[in-house]
Amino acid sequence: MQEPLSRLIDQGRGLTPADLVLKGGRVFDLITGDLVETDVAICGDTIVGTFGSYTGIRETDVSGQVLVPGFIDTHLHIESSLVTPHEFDRCVGPRGVTTVICDPHEIANVCGLTGIRYFLDSAAQTLIDIRVQLSSCVPSTHMETAGARLDAADLLPLKDHPQVIGLAEFMNFPGVLMKDEACLAKLQAFRGRHIDGHAPLLRGADLNGYIAAGIRTEHEATTAAEALEKLRKGMRVLIREGSVSKDMHALAPILTERHSPYLCLCTDDRNPLDIAEHGHLDYMIRSLIALGCPPLAVYRAASLSAAEAFGLKDRGLIAPGKRADIAVIDSLETCHASRVFARGVELTPAAFAARPTTAPVARASVKAPRVTPQDFRTGGNRVETPVIGILPGKIITPHLTFDIPPVDGDKRPDPDRDLVKIAVIERHGRNGNRATGFVQGFGLKRGAIASTVCHDHHNIAVVGADYADMALAANRLTEIEGGFVVAEGGKVLAELALPVAGLMSLLSFEEVRDALIPLRAAAHSLGVTLEEPFLQLAFLALPVIPHLKITDHGLVDVDRFEVIP
Repeated sequence: MQEPLSRLIDQGRGLTPADLVLKGGRVFDLITGDLVETDVAICGDTIVGTFGSYTGIRETDVSGQVLVPGFIDTHLHIESSLVTPHEFDRCVGPRGVTTVICDPHEIANVCGLTGIRYFLDSAAQTLIDIRVQLSSCVPSTHMETAGARLDAADLLPLKDHPQVIGLAEFMNFPGVLMKDEACLAKLQAFRGRHIDGHAPLLRGADLNGYIAAGIRTEHEATTAAEALEKLRKGMRVLIREGSVSKDMHALAPILTERHSPYLCLCTDDRNPLDIAEHGHLDYMIRSLIALGCPPLAVYRAASLSAAEAFGLKDRGLIAPGKRADIAVIDSLETCHASRVFARGVELTPAAFAARPTTAPVARASVKAPRVTPQDFRTGGNRVETPVIGILPGKIITPHLTFDIPPVDGDKRPDPDRDLVKIAVIERHGRNGNRATGFVQGFGLKRGAIASTVCHDHHNIAVVGADYADMALAANRLTEIEGGFVVAEGGKVLAELALPVAGLMSLLSFEEVRDALIPLRAAAHSLGVTLEEPFLQLAFLALPVIPHLKITDHGLVDVDRFEVIP
């Protein structure tokens, strides 16, 4: 409920005590770059007074601390944090994140509009502001089997929902350039609204055509040159640092005070263990400053520039008339929050406990056929074999070629060359598809790891050196309603159940964080060298990221945008 304008005016003028005054701190002014000691007066959910002295009905001493606007994560998929929106709220809010702009296309690819509505219902209850971009790519391409399909007509009824900003990342950029009828229908339906982009390595005239379709923001730039071209052509670039996709170091040189009004920060995505060990946007902020970026540029990108890029004119500054989204931190350089306010509510355990909750959806969604070790054989007479390569910290995968001679009609894993088998198994109960291939870069020597977090179709992905362990891990996923499994020697070494759409746990974020530790250790015990093997595995099945991927349809040459025969 909005405060009466008369209360806002009187409290801002100091004629009546403010509902809450933060006293003794220094405000980081993102317009001038000055640190100014001042009271901050709040009426209800709105800042009404700065750069002066105020009295309040409640007064909170923040002496010696710095006040900055709450942080805005401009692109993420909450499902990939492995917890529900309510637990994500509790996980990242106390770190200074007060707004997130999410694309629920992970759950939408499992259960369609039911999943999007689940997020919209949850957003009405969380303390941080969850804004939703309507998922544009369900499925992401024609080269995979998803659990649902959403066309323009399906999305239009939600277009004017108060939590909806616009159309989420348009991943099928080849479809845009080829003027695919379904792609153009979605772009036309949201013409004039915010449309988020997704165009890795797209440059030159093709980039011009993509932007001309009305696409405004982009988070897939992996080099400074690519990011600068996108900036010059009018796109807002979102600097990304997630659990797998790590572009922050490469893009730090462009985060200057001159460029900062057009740059934002995003995670896309981080899991609770990564957040516990390193942080969320707070980690990006202190890391970018340590890399030499000006603090003014970094904090602008984390809040004001993000608000402007997505049309959220009511936030991004500590100034009268703005939402009372405030992080109280120790210093600009270290960015550790001691108190956080979202719409004037302090994010305390009691405030989180008082929230209503939304019942989970998409239970028992894993309907995969039971597999046997024989299902992971790879036939063919050609010795020359395409292999998916892995670049740590990147979701771009090289298209490699190795000689793998068949033995008794099967191309077998070769751990000595780090060539292990990867398979995708359709799990939505649509067709029972299975596809196998090879991947290099896990370091896996034995056993198998499997997951139902498999972008964006979220079928079962399993990688292994032993077919029996691959079958065990894949079949176990159906039994636990989805999640992660590590198997070796006919035994399950570790697992994490994700029963909400096969993507999210019903546990607290602390319990998920703690469960990821033995899970990661079990994977490493098999020889895996990747820091975050499960989310890396998930991206190997996303056929809109160059260069070689695998879905339940088979190996996908992304550059040619076709399944390899």
